[in-house]
Amino acid sequence: MKCERVYFFAHPEQPLREVEWIHYGRYLDERCKGKPTQYITRRQEFFGREFRVTKDVLIPRPETELLVETVLRLRPEQGTVVDVGTGSGCVAISLALESKPAGDRLYVGLDLSAKALRVARGNAEHLRADVSFLESNLLTAICDSSIDVVVSNPPYVPLGDWPGMQREVRDWEPHLALFAGASGLAIYERLIPEAWRVLKSGGLLALELGFGLSEAVAELVRGWKRVEILPDLAGIPRVLVCKKP
Repeated sequence: MKCERVYFFAHPEQPLREVEWIHYGRYLDERCKGKPTQYITRRQEFFGREFRVTKDVLIPRPETELLVETVLRLRPEQGTVVDVGTGSGCVAISLALESKPAGDRLYVGLDLSAKALRVARGNAEHLRADVSFLESNLLTAICDSSIDVVVSNPPYVPLGDWPGMQREVRDWEPHLALFAGASGLAIYERLIPEAWRVLKSGGLLALELGFGLSEAVAELVRGWKRVEILPDLAGIPRVLVCKKP
C-alpha cells in the first residue's frame, strides 16, 4: 500500500487494489519458503533507525545494540573507530550518529564483501552518517598503529551447527557473515592479533561473542588489559571489551 503503519491501522476498511494483492501474494509465498521478512521488506530497525538490508548482509540483531552501547560508553573523546565486518553498516553508522557532534572522530567500516559495502554506503547516505567504507580482509587495509577503537560483530557460528539452524538463517543469510570454522573461533583467532597490530597503546577492542564462546575468546585476549565480558538482556555473555596495554 506504500503507506505508513499508522495509516494502515487507522483505515482497516480500505480494500487492497489488485496490484497490492498481487504483491502481497508474492511476498507471502516468499515468506512461506523461509525467506526472512527483513529481506522481503528490505528493512530492519537497529538502534532506533531503519536500515536497508539485502541478502548480501546479515540482518541486524537487537543483541548487537549492546556492542554499540558499550563502545559509546568506553570510547575516547577523539580518534579513529574501525568497524570490522561492517555488513549493513549498522554498528559504524549508529556509533557515528550517536556521537554527534563527531568532533575529531573518524569512523570507518571494513568488509570483505563489495556487495555488502554497497549496502552500507547506501545506509550511510540515507541516514546522513559521516562514515567511510573500505574493502578489506579484516584489518589488512590498515598498515600502522593509528586506530583508537576496533569494534566487530564477527562470524562466530561453528560449521557443525549448520544442520540445526533456523532455515531463515541457514538458507538465506550470507554464510560469509555467519560461519567461522569448526569451533567458531577462526575469525577471533585472526582478528585479535590484527587488532593488537593496528591499535594505539590504550586502544579499545570490542567484540560481540557467540553463544558459549566467551571463555575461549577471553583466553585469546590474554595479555590485554581491563578485560570485561558483558551479558545481554537474556543473561548470555554477549560482548567482550579490553584495552591494548
